[in-house]
Amino acid sequence: MTTANKVTVFRILLVPFFVDQILEFRDDGQDWHRWLALATFAAVAVMDGVDGFIARRFNQRSELGAVLDPLADKLLLVSAIVTLSLNHTRLDPIPRWLTFPILTRDVLLVIGAVLIHYTVGSAKVRPRWTGKTATVLQMATVIWTLLKWPQSIQTWLAAAAATLTLASGFQYLWDGMQQLAASPRSSANPRQ
Repeated sequence: MTTANKVTVFRILLVPFFVDQILEFRDDGQDWHRWLALATFAAVAVMDGVDGFIARRFNQRSELGAVLDPLADKLLLVSAIVTLSLNHTRLDPIPRWLTFPILTRDVLLVIGAVLIHYTVGSAKVRPRWTGKTATVLQMATVIWTLLKWPQSIQTWLAAAAATLTLASGFQYLWDGMQQLAASPRSSANPRQ
């Protein structure tokens, strides 16, 4: 368990606290819950850069880290988007039409990675600019919502995030199909 992996595990452990603070704010309306949720979200996002820096700088890259780091990112963003898309009387909810493409893409990525792993032997996921930009826009949508800034801009951020999330999903799907097609294991066996 490297230092970078410990930071990543701490990020994962903060996700339930973040969700709890949003739900507390929704229930009792005390603004400090919203600010604590925002601070937790920001801290977890910053720690993402910290654990990556530690892993690169001190040569602490590991197979466990390669799994835990994206898992921590997904847990935070999916939890935030789903929780903030629930009906809130104190916040403008994130549109549910953003939640659907995010969940669909992430579920398909996991299913595809497992399928490729068992068929080909290992899945190679290349990060794409569309996926990275979609993640930034998703984070911006969450922060915008928690800051209670104008809903009209939130809608534009969510629309851009949804569009790039779908685009990156299609790119990952295409990459996965290419990996499956290139493997001799996925070819039909001729009858003898």
